[in-house]
Amino acid sequence: MKNLIILSILALLLTTALHAQNKVVVENESDSLITESQDTVLLKSYATRYNPRKALLYAAIAPGLGQIYNKKYWKLPLVYGGFVGIGMAINFYNGLYTKYKRDLFANLEDGYVNDSDRRPGDTYTTKSYRVAVDRSKRSRDFWIIMMGAMYILQIVDAHVDAHLKEFDLNPQLHVSIEPMMEQNYMLGKQSGFSLVFRF
Repeated sequence: MKNLIILSILALLLTTALHAQNKVVVENESDSLITESQDTVLLKSYATRYNPRKALLYAAIAPGLGQIYNKKYWKLPLVYGGFVGIGMAINFYNGLYTKYKRDLFANLEDGYVNDSDRRPGDTYTTKSYRVAVDRSKRSRDFWIIMMGAMYILQIVDAHVDAHLKEFDLNPQLHVSIEPMMEQNYMLGKQSGFSLVFRF
């Protein structure tokens, strides 16, 4: 029993002595001069070539110009394709809106004011035209908002992409699609494909 107490005290003193030596080493390390290695200088010079503020400004001035500044030319068809697709949707719903509004006004000018009134030879009632005008106007306005969101999205993409230029890609990173079989107690056997990341 006496030997156990002496060994415990000795172990405690030994750990505190080692801990005190570590503190001295840490204090000495903080006084040392830290120099930049060659890799750090290269990384900083590479990062300064792509200014995120410039990319944001260019993308705000002209859509796609920020992607050109970042040398991501493959994104240009996505940016302009998005704008063309949304523009076609706006044009389509605006055409429906003007057509249904013209037909509604023709009904109202001819005296078919009640909701169930129908012009001779027409398949839609006045109420149907009112609903169609509201829906087509709502759809057109939605796509106008989507055009603004697409504009903001391409600005954000250019800005974030310029920020991410300073990060190196890990050469050990591998992405693959592999077949998968899984045994689950609830669902039984399942098979399919899985996306596997290795790094």
